[in-house]
Amino acid sequence: MRSRQMNFGRKPRKSPVAGSVEGSSSSSSSTTNRQPKARPGTGRAEETLELLTNHFTVSVHPKNTDACFYQYDVPPESSLLWNTIYVSLTYENGNLVNAKDIGRKVMGKALETHRTKLEGVHLAYDGDKSLFTSKSFPEPKFELKVGLEDASSNRGSTAGNVGDGSDRKGTGRPDRSKTIIVKINFAKKVSMDSIVKASRGDPSEDSQNAIRVLDIILRQNAAKKGRLIVGQSFFDTSDERNRDKRAVDVYQGFNSSFRATQGGLFLNMDVSHTLIIRPDSVINFLLCNQDIEAGNIKAIDWNKAKRMLKNLRVKISDANEERKIIGLSERSCIDQTFEIKQRNEGPDGGEFRSVKEISVYNYFSEHRKTRLGISRDLPCIDVGKSKHPVYIPVELCSLVNFQRYSKVLSTQQKSSLVEKSRLNPKDRKEALEKAIQSNAYNKIPMLSDSGISITTQFTKVGARILPAPTLTLGNGQDLSPRNGMWNLNNKKLAEPTTVGRWLVASFSSDHDMEGLIKLLINCAKRKGISMKYPAARFTENPGYKHKPAPERVDKLLSDIKSSELRRPNFILCILPQKKNCDIYGPWKRGCLSDYGVPTQCIVPTRVDDHYLTNVLLKINAKLEGLNSLLNMENCSFLGSVSSKPTLILGMDVSRGPPGQADIPSVAAVVNSRRWPSICRYRASVRTQSPRSEMIDSLFERQPDSTDSGIIRGALMDFYTTSGSMKPEQIIIFRDGVGESQFNQVLEKELTQIIEACKLYDKKWKPKFMVIVAQKRHHTRFFKEEYKSFKNVPPGTIVDKIICHPKNEDFYLCAHNGMIGTSRPTHYHVLQDDIGFEADDLQKLVHSLCYTYQRSTRAVSLEGSGNGSGWGYLGSNKCGLNLVGGVAVAPICYAHLAAAQVAQMIKPEDYSPGPSSSQAASSSQAAASSSSQVAAAAAAAAAAPIPKLPLFHEAVADTMFFC
Repeated sequence: MRSRQMNFGRKPRKSPVAGSVEGSSSSSSSTTNRQPKARPGTGRAEETLELLTNHFTVSVHPKNTDACFYQYDVPPESSLLWNTIYVSLTYENGNLVNAKDIGRKVMGKALETHRTKLEGVHLAYDGDKSLFTSKSFPEPKFELKVGLEDASSNRGSTAGNVGDGSDRKGTGRPDRSKTIIVKINFAKKVSMDSIVKASRGDPSEDSQNAIRVLDIILRQNAAKKGRLIVGQSFFDTSDERNRDKRAVDVYQGFNSSFRATQGGLFLNMDVSHTLIIRPDSVINFLLCNQDIEAGNIKAIDWNKAKRMLKNLRVKISDANEERKIIGLSERSCIDQTFEIKQRNEGPDGGEFRSVKEISVYNYFSEHRKTRLGISRDLPCIDVGKSKHPVYIPVELCSLVNFQRYSKVLSTQQKSSLVEKSRLNPKDRKEALEKAIQSNAYNKIPMLSDSGISITTQFTKVGARILPAPTLTLGNGQDLSPRNGMWNLNNKKLAEPTTVGRWLVASFSSDHDMEGLIKLLINCAKRKGISMKYPAARFTENPGYKHKPAPERVDKLLSDIKSSELRRPNFILCILPQKKNCDIYGPWKRGCLSDYGVPTQCIVPTRVDDHYLTNVLLKINAKLEGLNSLLNMENCSFLGSVSSKPTLILGMDVSRGPPGQADIPSVAAVVNSRRWPSICRYRASVRTQSPRSEMIDSLFERQPDSTDSGIIRGALMDFYTTSGSMKPEQIIIFRDGVGESQFNQVLEKELTQIIEACKLYDKKWKPKFMVIVAQKRHHTRFFKEEYKSFKNVPPGTIVDKIICHPKNEDFYLCAHNGMIGTSRPTHYHVLQDDIGFEADDLQKLVHSLCYTYQRSTRAVSLEGSGNGSGWGYLGSNKCGLNLVGGVAVAPICYAHLAAAQVAQMIKPEDYSPGPSSSQAASSSQAAASSSSQVAAAAAAAAAAPIPKLPLFHEAVADTMFFC
């Protein structure tokens, strides 16, 4: 069998300018200003109940009763206003100070030094370039001089990092005293009128700017109290309860943000968690982080250490200064040399300079008079620049306080994070009550001066409970899920497959393979799957156990291919470990790309009927079977989908893990097939620029006027599998974008889809619906029951009071939260040409949560895994919740496909561009932080994007991602 592209592995191109398709109308041009859809109404059907939510009402009662900020015809100058001031920080030599690093410390010192000049003015500083006051300064433009003993961050009171040291010269030591000039310039006035409108549920276009001021005021308040600020979250670093004596501690804090809604202006506050590196010596950190016995320094993996330490800040003991790590030396401390200039006395008594090459070890011993011990044969810490390294012996370096850990988490760190973040509804609500009381927001001068008050009471909202849809199993048996779940005991699958010629490939010798095979075959028989005894079993040669994972995979697959057996239609793979198994990616690549055989990876540590059933659900879906179906006859709201050819798309982008910004993003789109079925899907996956949010390969017009984009393949597949019919309706579910990106989804992604449809058939005009699913938000619901609080029941939907004041959106919690506090999924309807009624749309979305073929419960998007079924938890600056948001199956499939294929990219397939720190260091010393970020982004974008492996045609159209 030959391989084919099937929309995998092409380098993305920019979408063409709309209107370039011959014969297209100007009304559908990409320049059309599409806006999110206005709300047509709210749902009315089903049972209702009252819930509490973590939104706190914000009221505006100006103390100046003569201020006419409620009246729109009053000149802005006579309304209650905030002043916006631009702040510029420079050293005396004119070099710009990186305000994000030490801005808050500088501003705090300015307030202390120039107390008389700034007396009576309450201000809020964003830590960068903007300063807000409730009272204007006497002068519109002035300068303040601030002296700092050491221009490094104040770790005890801010979240900022120390500057990059671009002003440092010579040996790299900072001056012990820095004079910084704070330039303050008046910029504009922010009217309180927009806040008043937002509090009435009628926000204006300027409301978002004014709401941003409120957010900055709360962050300034947290900074004054010594909190660690991470985005919109803040953490009490003095709370010893957060310490668990590990290399990385889990800190509990709170996230807060103001939101304009139907019911007015609210403060949304929630519990948040983040990981903070414990201040300790670098050596102790590495030993603990790599789970190595204390003192066993030789066991440290320095390649891992280099990744872990990069961009962390250390304090150098013999110099009492802080610097940022950019890497490690290539050689040991005794072998790593550099040149120094030294003065020598000539024969005539005069002096002359010479250059001497010396090792780092000898330099510190002889010139710095520092006694070194363990550093001699270890790499040095590089705290310089990419082209100008500065090496420090590792034993002189200690990690500074309160640095957030932003790398990929180890198994132990994941467990710790999950354990500490699984707050049940009662505990979460109590924590929020204490926080809203202790923060005393109504006593913040800048809020009280403006007449703004925040209630401490949770908001009551009305909710409805949607019933679970009826499912159809084998032999036409109907089943009604209870509490968002169902079981398959004594039941057969809806469309069981036949597993004829299959193999077992094992990388582990710790399991009873014969017993496992018999149990699996017996369980398959009970589910209706015809499963024969495997044609052969292959076990890895013990001599390859310690070789690199790709080599181990190649060897075992070579053994399978070289056997006289015909190619199987399925391989069951037994992996040696469940967590972080490096065999998984190469194995999937070998089977799906090279060999063309579906495969299921397992680690059978505890084998029972429940475990075997879950394995068989995935095998059945991979081999084109179906485990359960929606009963169309009992779902009248599906009429508009089942009566007209409807294509459902799920779209997601998987970005690289934390701390690895050079890894390309992977975009995945799944499309429904075999209409009127809405349970079968096919995936198309492409790579694109690192950290890219928008999918840019949906439409790719070629020089010969053909289209090689993702959507073209989806349309052709739907046409081929659905009786040669083109879809009249296309429903698009998009995951992974924030509210600020909604217009980009409409302008960039929807435009590409429309262009692909035009080129496919100029006369064809399908109707479109675009829905964004958000899981990374901080809205929670609490159900009061017997004077306690529990998770809301499955099917809970809220579309009033706390939803968008104008656009169509709703919160849906389709699952039964067993552990932690349920996180609802927030759905935003950006476009609806189909014209769904609110009730029918909400029921459709709810039903699609029950079509996920990998499980017997409404699927959790947070727990849908990464293709291996395990996934990883990256750094979490917004807070982690074990009970994740449930989303429709198409989105979960897209998430699975993107994450699984990402693991198949070989490291040698791409050439990482310069890191952010390297790109920034190549800029001129006077460059601003924004310029450095832009340089880093440009460098990453310029790096070559690897093509994905070609998928074998035998598996390209299957649900290989299940």
